[in-house]
Amino acid sequence: MKKKSAAAPDAPALAPEIRPGQSVELLKELHILTRDGKLNQDSRRKLKQVYHLFQFIEKLLHELPPTAQGLTLADHGAGKSYLGFIIYDLYFKALQAGRIYGIETRPELVQKSRELAGRLGFERMSFLNLSVAEATQSDELPERIDVVTALHACDTATDDAIAFGLQKRAKYMVLVPCCQAEIARNLNASKALTLTRTPLAELWRHPLHTREMGSQITNVLRCLYLEASGYQVTVTELVGWEHSMKNELIIAKYTGQKKRSAAERLRAILTEFGLDALGDTRFHLPEAAAV
Repeated sequence: MKKKSAAAPDAPALAPEIRPGQSVELLKELHILTRDGKLNQDSRRKLKQVYHLFQFIEKLLHELPPTAQGLTLADHGAGKSYLGFIIYDLYFKALQAGRIYGIETRPELVQKSRELAGRLGFERMSFLNLSVAEATQSDELPERIDVVTALHACDTATDDAIAFGLQKRAKYMVLVPCCQAEIARNLNASKALTLTRTPLAELWRHPLHTREMGSQITNVLRCLYLEASGYQVTVTELVGWEHSMKNELIIAKYTGQKKRSAAERLRAILTEFGLDALGDTRFHLPEAAAV
């Protein structure tokens, strides 16, 4: 009697966190998966954050009306472009049109992303070695961008992404701020004077509190600025605090209704905290909201 041939060994099971349809090769190239398809703890946290952010962005993309040119998304401070690659793989790849732009100032990361997109056949991804100021004027980007994202763009890079989104009349902005230090520096510089003027300065008298208050005030001002510029703003958590301390997610949807009250409160906060100079350099209020 003929013996049965031994069954071929099963392919290693993928981690249950991997979304259906996700390119395993992409995750390996991004070093999220090991070569045998495994996840370590750090990669698991990173993947959870990016997937969770993708869920928010996917919903917004579904709400945008289709056009012949397709949807456009610009990812600022793209770094290694984890977010852009995963959005393309899970959403844009199946479309007939549309493009993702990864904007990054480090040329070596831009080059690596270009090479990876080429290997994977992600033809409608562009990686640009530009600053935000350069990006707003670059012929390599369209006049309008549908969605602007910035995941953990450090310090003022989130503000730069907002400025870009306003310039490009973005329909949505999805922002996860990181390491806000600009306002903390300003609070610290005027601390002695402010302590004599108002007891509120006790909120940032100690260095740790200065950093925390600076971060909180920064994001509050950003939200008011977006509302004054015609956006409806939602603030929520990205993932649980056990996965990341940089956890605040700001989603802004353009409505065209510029809130005068938001502009007034933004100015009042700048004055109260001795930050009036930022009204000229960082928060350029629209004329309609400044009346």
